[in-house]
Amino acid sequence: MEAVIEAIGKLFESIGHPSPTRIEKLPQSGSDRIYFRIYSGDETFIATYNLNQRETQTFVYFSRHFVNAGLPVPQILAVNADDTIYIQQDLGTESLLNKLEQHGHGDYAYGLFQKSLAQLARVQILGDKGLDYDWSLTAKEFGKQAILSDLLYFKYYFLDTLQLPYDKQAMLEDFDALSTYLTRTENKYFMFRDFQSRNIIVKNDEVNFIDYQGGMKGALQYDVASLLWQAKAELSEEWKDSLLEYYMDQVDALLQKPVDRITFVSQYNGYVLIRLLQVMGAYGFRGLFERKAHFLASIPLALRNLKFFIEHKRIGIVTPEFDRVLRLVVADDMIKRFEPMRADANTPLVVTINSFSYKVGIPSDCSENGGGFVFDMRGILNPGRFDEYKTLSGKDKSVQDFLEQRTRMNEFLNSVWDLIDITVEEYLKRGFSNLMINFGCTGGQHRSVYAAEQTARHLRNKYNLKVNLEHTNTANWKTTL
Repeated sequence: MEAVIEAIGKLFESIGHPSPTRIEKLPQSGSDRIYFRIYSGDETFIATYNLNQRETQTFVYFSRHFVNAGLPVPQILAVNADDTIYIQQDLGTESLLNKLEQHGHGDYAYGLFQKSLAQLARVQILGDKGLDYDWSLTAKEFGKQAILSDLLYFKYYFLDTLQLPYDKQAMLEDFDALSTYLTRTENKYFMFRDFQSRNIIVKNDEVNFIDYQGGMKGALQYDVASLLWQAKAELSEEWKDSLLEYYMDQVDALLQKPVDRITFVSQYNGYVLIRLLQVMGAYGFRGLFERKAHFLASIPLALRNLKFFIEHKRIGIVTPEFDRVLRLVVADDMIKRFEPMRADANTPLVVTINSFSYKVGIPSDCSENGGGFVFDMRGILNPGRFDEYKTLSGKDKSVQDFLEQRTRMNEFLNSVWDLIDITVEEYLKRGFSNLMINFGCTGGQHRSVYAAEQTARHLRNKYNLKVNLEHTNTANWKTTL
């Protein structure tokens, strides 16, 4: 990672900027791309590292095309010779989802959704003009094969993991019928493929778009479905319906003719279903197969979203086997399978988490049963070897950045949590009262402190557990601050 950061700095300087003040790795999302924020005086920029050269080339081409058309996307400022690093305009840190969480479902957030849909229609229709879809990553058009791929993605990575009995041939016939029906849309323009509130950046109350490298030609309805039915946003039916009407008004104005709203809405509902299933497939792959905690935690909310759709919406085609199986998937007992147990005021379990120095020794457990976990953090590169971190601890942001950017700390902790979650869930079921988890490193100051803090946060967020967190070597490292 240090080599990547150095390469970003050199590329930044090559376009006439001074050496960056700081380059900070940003939290990684579901993709393999790695993002960084470059600090240079009072300005900031975004750098992206991506070994998928084709993906980089596509994003750069789309961005430059949209910027030339006056559309709200970031300017690309530099790309390295290998097409593995590019630097773009920093649009800010506040997404539409952030704004919704901060301000609630009121007039301000509703206005931002309207702005997002108005700009979406512009990007879809105006951005389509002169766009070379040969640059698309997978297919030029989101047609029958692409729709089938999404359905099979859901089948393989989510449905089949549930081991529900179903008629596979009848299911495939239903998939074919549904994908054929949805390709008969008259309105095909640029389609983002992942248009949701996290990819809409709000700056000075105006909206800008990111993360459209998966774009292709496709139905207008798909992106609207992605935004309005995003489970995390939890939009009301009233909002969904009125915002869809507002969006269709914008499309009418841009096309200078009215769309057939009955057909448009019927196919829109079909694309809502496709999008919900594509998301479930992604959660299955990232959560059930790759064991990423964020995606596992998102499955119950996504299933409830799908359940509401199945119970309240209709599409213009009958798919009997598919419908039957979907109702099994969203049954209450199925949703409960994916919900982690949550502690309440009467839960006896208390988890004690310690950071410690191996020079002092492993903390003793005086509870009735004793035992628990001890994790040795000395395999992670020690920030304490570097002068700028010696007087700091794992609670300081610069140390946290070092551990997240320059070591395999996040990978290590994900493996730790896979282990301790099994024990925590069993202890909750059996009514146990004590569990100790210890993290040790050389001085008990950097790596072990960070690991203990993050693990306490994980257990509180996922299980609502009572956690006693203690840094047993605090006296030693605090005296040097």
